[in-house]
Amino acid sequence: MRCRSINTVSLIAALLVFAGCRSGPAAREPAIGQAFVGPATLKIHGDISLQSATVATVKHGERLEILARRRSLIRVRTPGGVQGWTEARQLLAASDMASLQELAERAAKMPSQGQASSYGELKLRTQPSSAAPSFLQIRAAEKFAVLATIALPRTDLPRAPLVFPAPPKKAAKKEDAKGKVPPPPMPKPPPPPADWLELSGRDPDEPAPEPEEPPERPPAALDYWSLVRVSTGQAGWVLTRHVSMAIPDEVAQYAEGHRIVSYFSLGQLTDHDERKEIWLWTTVGSGVHDYDFDSFRVFVWSFRHNRYETSHVERNLEGYSPVLAKPAGAEGQTNPGFSICVVNRVDKRVRREYELSAGRIRLVSEGDCPAAPPIYTAPTASAVAAAAGTAPTAPPAPQSFFQRLKNRLKALTK
Repeated sequence: MRCRSINTVSLIAALLVFAGCRSGPAAREPAIGQAFVGPATLKIHGDISLQSATVATVKHGERLEILARRRSLIRVRTPGGVQGWTEARQLLAASDMASLQELAERAAKMPSQGQASSYGELKLRTQPSSAAPSFLQIRAAEKFAVLATIALPRTDLPRAPLVFPAPPKKAAKKEDAKGKVPPPPMPKPPPPPADWLELSGRDPDEPAPEPEEPPERPPAALDYWSLVRVSTGQAGWVLTRHVSMAIPDEVAQYAEGHRIVSYFSLGQLTDHDERKEIWLWTTVGSGVHDYDFDSFRVFVWSFRHNRYETSHVERNLEGYSPVLAKPAGAEGQTNPGFSICVVNRVDKRVRREYELSAGRIRLVSEGDCPAAPPIYTAPTASAVAAAAGTAPTAPPAPQSFFQRLKNRLKALTK
């Protein structure tokens, strides 16, 4: 028994000597949260001032560990182990990255409603909000596909939390109240004096004034946002007012102040070795509407007058995207055509099939048109708070060498 205790003491002494001689790296600072890079590239600064030197540059989608937070600035650690500061608004939560991936997969299956471009550089954002990070820069005159357009109030969207939820606090032990005298109850407030009406200076026969209604808040300004898809397949949101549909000017001049929602080529006409497209477009007037377009129009080139003229037009509609163009030869289609989803006279959504024959448009059939799921639903504060409850818990803090040594000694003594 004495020999065994001597061996244990010798082992402990040897381990302590080994611990004193070992000079390993400092313990890794534990992370208090995680985030993903929102912009295409993001600079990480060495100091809390964003004018300080750049210590690292990370790309969109890279995972960062959050080490500390000071108001709108966050200290992060890159996958390469570099630590620095950046702005919180440039970072995305895990739920934001999942939503962006889901949006890209859905946008890949959506039909284009026409090509568009911009006169200047355009920021492709993760959400339809000016405060959302932009993860791609669309160059001026670069073509992209417009998929859908929505109108949203100009407000800041709630952001998903980036920091791990705090561990639940242990309930404080209740002190033993045995032998303690409870405090006396609060006295009742004194009643008003009997002549309070005379003291107030108001005639008791005069009726009480009606309460004033609170002033109505002005409605929040609305912004139109377009969901677009670039040539690389990436999808995101841009401000619609910066988007210019790429339909030729000789047709666009007939918009008469209406916004072109979608346009398609239904075929070509040839006369004297000159080819001209047959164009279909949908437009919507000014104001905010529950529908996507209120008219559609087909333009055919007139070789006699040397200009585009209207072949068919329908106005005062309640139309919904997407509009589907059907070229000749597709799905047994003899002539080119298209289909639109509108509300009929009995307030029912129907999809009408049209066909172009000999330069004229005729209605072929009409069927049901179920409402498509919304392209985007603005997150509410309650939904974001509920998502915070499912945030990943903080990883356990790494143990120091002496903690590992202590655990090892406990195992040996057992």
